[in-house]
Amino acid sequence: MRYPQRIGRLSVSGRKGRLAAAILVAATVAACGGSGGGTQESAPKAPATIPELTKDPLTLKFIWFDWPPAHALEAFANAEYAKERPNVTVKVNTVPNANWHDAMFTQFAAHKTDFDIPILDSQHIGEAVTNGNILDITDFVKKNIDVNAYNPYLLAAYGQYPQAETGKRDENASMYGLPLLGDTWTMIYRKDLIGDKPPQTWDEMISVAEKCQADHPGVSGLAFHQANGSDAAAVTYNTVNGVYGGNLWDAKTRKIDGVLNDAAGQEAMDVLVNKMKPLTAKGSGNWFIDEVNAAVAQGKACIAFNWIAASGGLLDPKQSTLGTTREQILDKLGFAPLPSQKTNLVPLGGMGMHVSAYSPQANQAEALNFMKWFEQADIQKKWAAAGGVPSRTDALASPEFLNAGPFNKVYADSVPRMRDMWNVPEYARLVDIENTNVNAALNGAKKPKDALDDIAKQQQGVLDSGNRKGGGGL
Repeated sequence: MRYPQRIGRLSVSGRKGRLAAAILVAATVAACGGSGGGTQESAPKAPATIPELTKDPLTLKFIWFDWPPAHALEAFANAEYAKERPNVTVKVNTVPNANWHDAMFTQFAAHKTDFDIPILDSQHIGEAVTNGNILDITDFVKKNIDVNAYNPYLLAAYGQYPQAETGKRDENASMYGLPLLGDTWTMIYRKDLIGDKPPQTWDEMISVAEKCQADHPGVSGLAFHQANGSDAAAVTYNTVNGVYGGNLWDAKTRKIDGVLNDAAGQEAMDVLVNKMKPLTAKGSGNWFIDEVNAAVAQGKACIAFNWIAASGGLLDPKQSTLGTTREQILDKLGFAPLPSQKTNLVPLGGMGMHVSAYSPQANQAEALNFMKWFEQADIQKKWAAAGGVPSRTDALASPEFLNAGPFNKVYADSVPRMRDMWNVPEYARLVDIENTNVNAALNGAKKPKDALDDIAKQQQGVLDSGNRKGGGGL
C-alpha cells in the first residue's frame, strides 16, 4: 500500500490515563442515562434522500487514531472529493490509538462533537447505537448504496446492529455505518531465512520460527502484538483461539465462562504463552503495531504478524535495513495469509464511517453525500490505488487494488475467513479485561490457565450485570 511511510513508535498512553478516561466516560454517560443501564436512547434516522448541500465553505471533520491510513484518507479526500465539492475541506483529526474510543465517546456522552464522521471499530457500534450517538442510515443505504456490491459480512461488520452471526448479514437489521477501510492480519516472513514457501499450519509456523531463531542468533523467531492497550493482546489471543477451534462466547446465550476457557481455549492460551512467547525478543511484552514493524524493518524477526493497513512502511528503503530499494526488500520479505490449524479463521479488522447525531444539519448532509460518493465503484478503485483497503467486491478484485501492494491479495483471500470480536455495548470493558489478563500471562505475571479463567469470569460478570441484548459477531 502506498500509505505515508511511517514506522515510528505509536503514542500509547499509560494504563492510568486510559483508566481515568474510561471512568470519565462512564460517569458522564451515567449522568446522561446512557450505557450500563437505565433508559436507552434510539438512534435518530437519516433521511433517505440527501438534503440540499450548502454552497458555503465547509470543513467535514473525521476522527480516527493516528496511523498511516488516517493521513492517506485526508490526502485522498482533499484531492478527489474536492473535484465534486470544491467548497468542502476534509480534515481527519487523529488521536493516539489507546485514546481513540474515549476521545469519541466522551464527546458523545456530552451530546456535542467536534467531528462529523466518527470512524468506529466494528465493536464500537453497539455502544454508539444504544446511546443514540450516530444516525440510523438504513433508509439512506437502501436508496443510495448498491448493497449487492459487497461481501455481506463486511456490510454487517462495519454498519449493522445488532450484529449477525459471523459471515452473515441480516437484511432486516438496521444500518448505522458503511465500510471505510477493510483489514486483517498478514503473516510477514523472511524469504531469505525460511524459504519462499510460507508455513501452512500454525504448528508448522511455530516450528519454522523456532528453527530460524536457532539458526540466526540475534533474530527472534516471532514478533506479534502483546501490549496492554487498544485491543493488542486481546486480538493476538483471539486469533490463536480461533485457529485452534475455540470460541470467545455463545452470542445467543451471552455465555463466556465455560466457552472461552474450554479445552480449545486453554490449548490456544498454552500455545500463545508457552510456544510462541519464548520465540519473541526480550522486552517485547508491550509491543504493538509499530514495534512489530520496526523489528521486521531492522531484520530482527523471522516471522511477524501485523495489520495489513499498517504494513506499507515496511517497503520504504529509508526505514529498512533489508534493502536500498523496494525490490531488494521484497526479495527478502514475503506476505501471506495466516496459517490454519483446526480452523482457518482470521481476525477482522478495519473500520466503518458513521454520522454523528450531534453534528450540524449541513455537516450531516455533507457526511451522507461523502459516504455515497466514497462507496462508488470508481472511487473505491481510486482509494485502492491510493493505498486504501476497499470493501466492494469489484474493487477488491481490481488491478488497482491487487497491484498496489504485495499484501493486498492476502486481504482479498482472507475476507471469507474473517471472525470478529463481540459486537455489544459492553465491548470496551470486555476488551480491557482481556488485554490486561493476556498481557499478564505473556509477561509471566499470571499462569496461562489462571489468566484465561479470570478473563472468562470477569467478562461474564460484565455481561450478566448488563440489561441489554443484541450483538453477535462470532
